[in-house]
Amino acid sequence: MHPIMRKTASETREAEGWVVRASRMASRWAADHWRGLVVAAFAGLFMAVIGPFGTIEAPFAHRLLYWAPTMVGGAVLGSITSWIVGRPRRIGDNPWLLWASVSVAVSVPITVFVWLYTQFLFNIHSGTLLYLFPNVLIISAAMTAIMVLVYRPGAATQATPGPNPAPVRFLDRLPPKLKGAAIFAVSGEDHYLRLHTSKGSDLILLRLSDAIAELDGVEGAQTHRSWWVAREAVVTTRREGDRAVLVLKNGVEAPVSRPNLRVLREAGWF
Repeated sequence: MHPIMRKTASETREAEGWVVRASRMASRWAADHWRGLVVAAFAGLFMAVIGPFGTIEAPFAHRLLYWAPTMVGGAVLGSITSWIVGRPRRIGDNPWLLWASVSVAVSVPITVFVWLYTQFLFNIHSGTLLYLFPNVLIISAAMTAIMVLVYRPGAATQATPGPNPAPVRFLDRLPPKLKGAAIFAVSGEDHYLRLHTSKGSDLILLRLSDAIAELDGVEGAQTHRSWWVAREAVVTTRREGDRAVLVLKNGVEAPVSRPNLRVLREAGWF
């Protein structure tokens, strides 16, 4: 084969490999942030319907084409910005400081985008950047607050110190066949909760938030939006990319969502 052809084939395979890796990275990012993207998409639809800041005068199709990319693009940029800004613990561990920092930081590039995109889509001059910035900041602050709530870590429960710990209220809810069992985990299944214990599992009708409130007295944490896990029940952990799975004493595997990963790592769970 001609040397140039070999070189071209090699560069093609390398380029294809880069494209595949980039595609996989994008897929993992979308899987981790799908809730934020869905929220942003609905926010874009809502803004297109109400037409704020004078956009109501444009046809609905133009408003949707304007607001949907703006809100979804802002969500992507906000996610990246929050990861960068929230790396210092003094910011990342303070939801109010994180909200304020991300709101301001993300508003700067979005203002430039809105200024350019408005002129491109509507063929009108949208004023100066300083004129647009306050409006962008208001929307960014509202969306950032929603995202902070969407991605905030789950609640934790603590063991009661002292020789005579207070009784755990949740134990009264155990079905007769599970009485006296050690609680390993609680997971949500539709409107029910599945109890994972040392004596097996069963379903009860209860919200996870109410269960976590009654589990105070047992050291554990909400590892996922639908899982609470007792710390003593964890035997080992397994990493799956940016995620982790907790393997319990009964062999059940409990997922750890990304917002809870850092919190549990710093608490010494893995």
